[in-house]
Amino acid sequence: MLEQINRPEDLKKLSVEQLDGLAEEIRTFLIQRLSATGGHLAPNLGVVELTLAMHYYFNSPVDKFIYDVGHQSYVHKMLTGRMDRFDTLRQYKGLCGFIKKAESEHDVWEAGHSSTSLSAAMGMALARDLKGETNKVVAVIGDGALTGGMAFEAMNHIGHEKKKLTVILNDNEMSIAPNVGAMHNYLGKIRSDKTYKKAKEEVEHLLKKIPAIGGTLAKTAERLKDSMKYFLVSGMLFEEFGFKYFGPVDGHNIPQLLEMFKQAENVDGPVLIHVITTKGKGYNPAEADSLAWHGASPYKIESGQMIKAVGPPMYTDVFGSTLMELAEKDERIVAVTPAMPAGSGLLKFAKKFPGRMIDVGIAEQHAATMCAAMAGEGMKPVYAVYSTFLQRAYDQVVHDICRQDLNVLFAIDRAGFVGPDGETHQGVYDIAFLRHVPNMVIMMPKDENELRHMIKTGIDYNDGPIAVRYPRINGTGVKLEDELRSLPIGSWEVVREGNKTAVLAVGPMVQLAEEAADLLRPQGISIKVINARFIKPLDEAMLLQLAKEGYNLVTLEEGSLAGGFGSAVLEFYASQQIYGLQIKNMAVPDYFVEHGSIKEQRQEVGLTVENLVMQIQSFTARTRQRA
Repeated sequence: MLEQINRPEDLKKLSVEQLDGLAEEIRTFLIQRLSATGGHLAPNLGVVELTLAMHYYFNSPVDKFIYDVGHQSYVHKMLTGRMDRFDTLRQYKGLCGFIKKAESEHDVWEAGHSSTSLSAAMGMALARDLKGETNKVVAVIGDGALTGGMAFEAMNHIGHEKKKLTVILNDNEMSIAPNVGAMHNYLGKIRSDKTYKKAKEEVEHLLKKIPAIGGTLAKTAERLKDSMKYFLVSGMLFEEFGFKYFGPVDGHNIPQLLEMFKQAENVDGPVLIHVITTKGKGYNPAEADSLAWHGASPYKIESGQMIKAVGPPMYTDVFGSTLMELAEKDERIVAVTPAMPAGSGLLKFAKKFPGRMIDVGIAEQHAATMCAAMAGEGMKPVYAVYSTFLQRAYDQVVHDICRQDLNVLFAIDRAGFVGPDGETHQGVYDIAFLRHVPNMVIMMPKDENELRHMIKTGIDYNDGPIAVRYPRINGTGVKLEDELRSLPIGSWEVVREGNKTAVLAVGPMVQLAEEAADLLRPQGISIKVINARFIKPLDEAMLLQLAKEGYNLVTLEEGSLAGGFGSAVLEFYASQQIYGLQIKNMAVPDYFVEHGSIKEQRQEVGLTVENLVMQIQSFTARTRQRA
């Protein structure tokens, strides 16, 4: 049947009974295709029936489907004409792993961060009503995303305005990591309370037998049903927010889902349908460990063994092991993460120091302010967060941490390009949005050994907030020194001596600069390579010395050109009224770089050895002409 489905209209030609067979075909397709490309396997296996039921009942794209985060949209993509592109999933110029408007008219809302769908649904419902249209608005949000503060803000507004829209709560007890918090516990109570479900059904059955004798009895009956909810399940939170609550319903039972959609359509106002799904359903390895299979690398289908490149440890793992090492000697250290204990390399830390590992769920803003308060009380909080997710806590970083000059260490993972996750996850903006904030110190290591020393530096630093950013790649393979030491704040390191031209490189770009130096040496060109490991403060003494000696300069960073490290160098020279230097800033230009490999992303924006060599050759030629 799958080969016959090229658009949602084709799906509607099938009977409800046939949809279960189609669901199995879809799972087989996903398991086979993602074994080659990798991708978000477990989330998509869990929403197969739900997505089928949505497209079967509603009328996309007239009816608007809004997927929170969007990594669970593979089935949606298959049913809307993109099945033939799955061989290119998450590859350069291929099918995006998230919702992408440019791909299809059925993709109406783009997101790679969580908790945005309810606000978007409210906006679309408002626009619909203002235009006098009648289409339906359906938002799909996971129970993990529901912990985000923005989701609660939206629920509050939706419940107040009473706009007609449908929220489907996809409850699989997971975001990326197991969910935490009061909302998680609340949903668990509803999920497991069979007494409530049975009693509710019995009351409804009894009420149907009472002859209709007027509106008063009908209203009394409705109040009785509501009273049963409060009596049997404490605090019907969603109904207090103004939603009509339906569920919980088996998210793998298509007839039940269709019946829920039908009932919801009769409600004049917002509806929340609570759907229970199994993350990874239909593939045993993914069901057994949905955390590992949330975002999978290529794998062997039969064994479930993931195919990973062998090499030096990831920067993330080096961070985690170093923090454990320091925490053994310093009881002030507390690790904090917004729902990313595995992705941030903190699982072993959590096992060893369970009381000093705080997972706040998808709540980046809360995590930042909480860290500020802990630092104010003499603790040493380490906020482990992806660069792209730190964007969500910008106000708290400025107002609560930097303004109060509190000793929070930011461990910023996925700094720079991130590869297949693409534009929503690129960590190229944190330099620009952090370096202009007073009291902030920013550093980035050239290799995994220097990362260890930077973590030590951050723990020892007691003069305010400090950040270390590191990439989503394997290390360089250097030896890890046993003894950790603090680095002098604002100090750079000359990696190679040279004359005429100096490359000021940040992080992994140091290795690229050294490769360029090797290629230029046979041409008689010797360049100075500087590890600009402190992005803020700059090594002003070295910058003044380079200007005094008349060096041509290239700044090299895997971050945004606008407001980045190179901008900081230009600002410094302008402040010193030093002019006439030849300076080239090489960085990420002013557009969103899409998915692909990190190598392809660097090549697209010109962060390559070849481009650096050409720039230095150009400098050298101009210098010789002047001579």
